[in-house]
This record gives sequence, C-alpha cells and structure tokens, in this order.
Amino acid sequence: MNWLTNVVRPKIRNILRRETPENLWIKCPDSGQLVFYKDVEANQFVIPGSNYHMRLGAVARLKSIFDNETWFDVALPEVTPDPLRFRDERRYADRIRDARAKTGLNDAIKVGYGKLDGAAVVIAVQDFDFMGGSLGMAAGEAIVRGLGLAVEKKSPFIVFAASGGARMQEGILSLMQMPRTIVAVQMLREAKQPYIVVLTNPTTGGVTASYAMLGDVQIAEPGALIGFAGARVIEQTIREKLPEGFQRAEYLRDHGMVDMVVHRHEMRPTLARLCRLLTKSPALETAPKPAASIALPAPIPSGADVVPAVSPA
Repeated sequence: MNWLTNVVRPKIRNILRRETPENLWIKCPDSGQLVFYKDVEANQFVIPGSNYHMRLGAVARLKSIFDNETWFDVALPEVTPDPLRFRDERRYADRIRDARAKTGLNDAIKVGYGKLDGAAVVIAVQDFDFMGGSLGMAAGEAIVRGLGLAVEKKSPFIVFAASGGARMQEGILSLMQMPRTIVAVQMLREAKQPYIVVLTNPTTGGVTASYAMLGDVQIAEPGALIGFAGARVIEQTIREKLPEGFQRAEYLRDHGMVDMVVHRHEMRPTLARLCRLLTKSPALETAPKPAASIALPAPIPSGADVVPAVSPA
C-alpha cells in the first residue's frame, strides 16, 4: 500500500497537474468577484461587473491617450540617486534598483509628447507601482521639465497624478519639489496654455498639496481616493466620524473640489474636447513627425540638455 501511496499516486498527480499562471484571474477589491485577467486588460483595467478602476501603469496610460499609441519619450536629466545616503530596514539605493527592475521606469513619473486626437500635448503620468508614486527629486524634475516643454511647444499639459506623497528617503530635497512644481505651473499659466490634472487612485500627501490641485480643470477617475492626510489621522485629530465616502472622487465633486468624475473609457475624448475648448481652436498645432531630436526648453532652473526618444510604446 505504501508503494501505491508514495510512488504511484504522486506520479499520476504530476502527469495530470497543469501549470496555471499566477495572474490568470484578478480579484476585484470592491466586490470580491474573480475576473479573467485578459478581460480586465482588454477593458483598460476596469472590472466589468463592478466598474472598479484598477491602477494603470505609466506606459499603459500613455498608450490609452496618445494617437496610435505613439509618442516621444521626453528624456530627463539625471539626479543624485541617493543624496542623503538614507537607510532604514534597507538601503534607499537598493529600493530604487528594485523599483526600476519591477516597473521598467527610471523613476515614478514618465513624460511623453505627441498627439491627442491630432493635437499636440505633453502628458506626464505618475506610476504608483514605483515606490508608491512618491515625489522625489527625479519626479519633481520630470514635472518641471514637462511643463517647460509645454511652454516651449505652446501646447496643453496633462498630468495623471497617483501618489502616496513626498519621498521620505530624500527628506527636505523631496519637499522642495513642491514649490518648484508650483512655480513651473505658474510659468505655464503665464504662457496661457491649459493645465489639466487627472486624479487617480490614490492621490495624497505632498502631491495633493502642490501641482495635483492647481489644474485649470480637475478631473478624477471614479472611486479615486484624493486627500492630504489619511481618514484615520483626520478622525483622530478632530475626534469626529467622517462622512460616508469622504475623500472619494464623487464626494469631492459634489463638494466642489473636483470639476468632474470621468470614466476611463471616456477619458481620452474628454481630454481632447477640453484641450480644444481651453485653447479656443478646433485643432491644436500638430506634433512633429518622429525625428532624431526635438528642441526642448532651457532647463528649469538647471540641468543637462536632453534628447527624447521615439517610443513605440
């Protein structure tokens, strides 16, 4: 009997065993239902049944907005990778290396320049998978450079915000990115170009306290968590129970903090209409055809010259 149990049965199990990919199914965080991964991916990572908007990576987001899923990757100047030589449970340099390997990004923000419905736009996307989309020196430089490019090209600037706040491993250098990005937003305003912010889940901390709440139009995805401090911290501070849905996109829209809540399927046409409306023209200046390089604005306030690469996405 031991021979049948210990030898024959395991061999039969190995023959019948089928390898199943780990990401074959996705569990909806809202309803708990299991959904086939490919169905969710084809639906722009929106759960079909519950309409729950899952996080979307930077590259996938740019693909969903730019015409023909093609754009120029705006190269960004290098920054000091670990200015404070910070270490907690692990070295900050190791965390950065792991985040780059996981996401394929250099830092939390990716900037692209291309066409949106035939109109030239600059788009910055914050990727929450890169250390929680935290705002550090590199991310701040990305926002500033993207805004500077929009001023130079006389085109709208759209930012998709998703962040847990400032990056603690960079200390005061991270916090200084808040006033820097605000100054860059003001430069875009003086150039009379539209600044549109799309708040995704979650957008909190120093990002909310700076460029994420300064848009000419504030858009949010359904159910997005938007705020500065967390709900638990607020309740402990004011010693009161917060209203139902507090800090969610729909609640903030009803109370005037957000202009509109837009489904991900409607995001691209909505942004295209807003760009045309805010520039008072039926069509914006079209972006150039792919070339070896594009002239970028002078660094703000300083940095190396950069040459964007054409991204096949």
